[in-house]
Formats: sequence, structure tokens, C-alpha cells
Amino acid sequence: MQTLDRSLLTCGLLIPLWLLLGVWLTAQAYPGYDHLQHAMSLLGAQGAPTQHWSPLVNNYPLALLFALFAWGLARRWRGSRLALLSAMLILLHGLGSLGTGWFSCDVDCTPVQPSPSQQLHNLFGMLMFLSLTMASALWAWLGKCEADSLPLGWFSLICVIASISTVALMAHAAQSGQFFGLYQRLNYGVSVLWIAGLALFSLRSTAANSAHSTSQRPN
Repeated sequence: MQTLDRSLLTCGLLIPLWLLLGVWLTAQAYPGYDHLQHAMSLLGAQGAPTQHWSPLVNNYPLALLFALFAWGLARRWRGSRLALLSAMLILLHGLGSLGTGWFSCDVDCTPVQPSPSQQLHNLFGMLMFLSLTMASALWAWLGKCEADSLPLGWFSLICVIASISTVALMAHAAQSGQFFGLYQRLNYGVSVLWIAGLALFSLRSTAANSAHSTSQRPN
């Protein structure tokens, strides 16, 4: 079972790497795509040259990684109801990633009259933001009270503040038309780095518990 737990938790470490590589590779096939200005959703927008395979490279694999990590987190911290709630929120985030890939945004992702697909895309995007922000907020408390780790608690709190702050910057950029892509990447980058940090802590604590249990066994 330890091997399964480690494998599931390791999925959290893979998430930021997969996101970085997937978005970069997909953007190579989109002439004129600008990471500083353009939303990541534009890669899967209606009429985009990468519309059909962007979700296959980005949204769907990430959704699976989030779901597997949520399972591992629930197994590792199954004694805490709040930790189980955080795992459920991370699973919801994975479902949000699945939804934003399945329902593509309209051309340029900024229609005057959004289609039903655009509206659902926006709804799943909101689910992604709220679920992961709430999960990290829970660990600002759980880090100290459940995991007995002040650094994890402070790290989670800083990520919550950074996530909310960059959303405000994204809203301003959407109005000004400048650097929306940059702020979106900062926003999501903070969130997936928090996932990786939680995964690393959970892996180390699992290994420490396993070593302690082994040392306590009678010879």
C-alpha cells in the first residue's frame, strides 16, 4: 500500500511540470500566440489551430493527475475531516479542468454574447479557482493543527493571498487588454506550486511515518 500511496502523491509533483510543458508545446503550434498577453484557454478556443488537441494535452491529463493526487491525499490524511474536504476540493478542481477542456471558449475567448459553451467554460473556470483556493486556505490551518508544520501552514496562507491578488490583477488586465496571460500564469502557477508543496510534504511525512513504524517493530 505504501507504493500506491507514494505513486498517488507523486502525481501532485507532476502537475506543475505537465502544465508548463503542455502549454508550451501546444503554443508552438499556434502562430502568433503570446504567453504574456493571451489566456491559456485560447489554445482550445473555437477556430484555434490547436482547438482539438489542446484539451488532450493539457486539460484531460491534468484532470486525471488532480484526481489521483486527491485520492492519495485522502488516503494519507484520512483521519482528518478537513483534510478529506480539501481532497474533495482538489477532486472538484480536476473536474473543473475536465469541464474547461470539454467546453471550449468562443473565438478569442471574449465574445460580446457568449455561447452556452463559453458560459460553461467560464463556470468550470470559476470552479477551478474557488476549489483550489479553498483547499489551500484549509491547509493554512491544517498545516499547523493537523500536520504540525508551521512552514506548510504559512506556505499555504501565502499561496492563498497570492492567488487572490493575481485574480484582481487578471480582472484589471482584462479591462486594459495588457498582460492577461502573464497574470493568469502567475495565478495558476501559484496554485499548482502549492499542490506540489503539499505533495512533497505528504510524501516526506509518509516516509517518516513508515520509517518510524519499522523501527518500532520487535526484532
